[in-house]
Amino acid sequence: MAKPRYRRKRRQNRFGIFLATIVVLLLMLVVSVKSVSLMQKEKNYQAREEQLQMQIDAEQKRSEDIKEFAKYTQTRKYIEEVAKDKLGLVYPGEIIFKNDSEK
Repeated sequence: MAKPRYRRKRRQNRFGIFLATIVVLLLMLVVSVKSVSLMQKEKNYQAREEQLQMQIDAEQKRSEDIKEFAKYTQTRKYIEEVAKDKLGLVYPGEIIFKNDSEK
């Protein structure tokens, strides 16, 4: 009687090891699939971050240009240009030449 129990336990141990191996393999499969998914998300986020950084740099450049233009608008040269172009004002004794196309 001792031999059949031994064989039964041996079969149960092998079956248990087989099930544990399958569970471990399935877990490894799930982890590898999730890691590939996470790597793809990381690449997408890096691309988005680079795009946003380029936008930030462009806006900073634009902001600097606006500040320079604001300084320029406070100069006498700018005021003279606007007075001549938009208002048609000139200094006394100054002669203005216009093309026929400007009339």
